[in-house]
Amino acid sequence: MDLKVLNKAGQPTSNVVTLPDSIFGVAENNHILYMAVRQFLANQRQGTHKSKERSELSGSTRKLKRQKGTGGARAGDINSPLFKGGARVFGPRPRDYRFKLNKQEKDLARRCALSNRAQNNAVLVVEDFSFEKPSTKEFVQLCKNLGIDAKRSLFLLPEADSFVSLSARNLSSVRVMPVDLLNAYRVLEAQVVVMTVSALGELSSCFAKEESVEGNE
Repeated sequence: MDLKVLNKAGQPTSNVVTLPDSIFGVAENNHILYMAVRQFLANQRQGTHKSKERSELSGSTRKLKRQKGTGGARAGDINSPLFKGGARVFGPRPRDYRFKLNKQEKDLARRCALSNRAQNNAVLVVEDFSFEKPSTKEFVQLCKNLGIDAKRSLFLLPEADSFVSLSARNLSSVRVMPVDLLNAYRVLEAQVVVMTVSALGELSSCFAKEESVEGNE
């Protein structure tokens, strides 16, 4: 797939880039996308939830009433889950929700996500840009020039750029990240993926390195 490179004003330039089919032309695989999204969301969970069990409450352990002869059910101490303020039965305990996906699965999920956006004409390539200082106003203008100010967008950079990241930090619909942190969830979350020319080259290099590593294993 060939795309014209846009400048910061949103105008097409004479430069044309080719999106590699090995990255942007992969067949759809809903299951691997589901697993990648599920893993990302699970890894975000802190897992610090906790409710007190019977042995952890500070209430008295005295038996409330005699065992027989009251006409009511047998009752132990005030910490019983049957009483208000008592313990919780099988309550949540701290746990780690993270689980592992193989590198090949993560790699395929990223390719499938990028291919999905490319097939829906939701990928833009712009000239390399940078800001002299953090400026949200300048970044908002850039989004307007590209016609994506009303959409959730993901900007991919070849490497971390603090000025660009700080400029977009207050925009809830925009996310900026370097190519090496790319994941399938962030791609699917965005309605439009915007990458610079250098970022596209870095993306191709990253996937090529992963392929070479897999081939040597």
